Amino acid sequence: MTIMQITEEKFWFFLLIISLVISGIDPVADRLTWLLETIPVMIGLVVLLKTHIHLPLTLLSYRLLAIFSFILIIGGYYTYAENPLFNWIQIEFDLARNHYDRLGHFMQGVVPAIVGRELLLRTSPLQRGKWLFFLACAISLAISAFYELIEWWVAVINEQAAEAFLGTQGDQWDTQWDMFLALLGSIFAQCSLSRIHDHQLKKISE
Repeated sequence: MTIMQITEEKFWFFLLIISLVISGIDPVADRLTWLLETIPVMIGLVVLLKTHIHLPLTLLSYRLLAIFSFILIIGGYYTYAENPLFNWIQIEFDLARNHYDRLGHFMQGVVPAIVGRELLLRTSPLQRGKWLFFLACAISLAISAFYELIEWWVAVINEQAAEAFLGTQGDQWDTQWDMFLALLGSIFAQCSLSRIHDHQLKKISE
């Protein structure tokens, strides 16, 4: 691992910590919604900090994780239904809803696909090919489905908190759209990023 890569990893880590703290000082959303949306970031930072020495990931994986974390932090600050940029897009293009959550669920497919692909290649006998592609997609779908279960549990426990957390915006097919976009994200990630990913994996193995 080069000094430049270590420096960039530290940059993303501290930028995420700072963003998380700033977003939590006075979120536009209520405090509970902010916590529900950003707790995956907090858990992820702890896990990456603990595993970084023994199992450092590729720079591509860290970058994608950082981008996804910023999406979650911004979603926690505004709620997914009230992101200002996507409110503007909704008005400008006369859309039926704010689509910021669609971006989040697409990335929920991209990130697990690449990280899952990396872990499978580095910690199992699995080789590159159709089964790797399929299992990376399956990992993304499993995580997406589990997140939908979490949203359901939150709705059962606290209906008021669930309204902002789920962000369905009246769409009866929101759950299906979320999982479909995660699947699309996993396919897109593997088709477009596999070559770069393999190059970085080779560097790590060396």
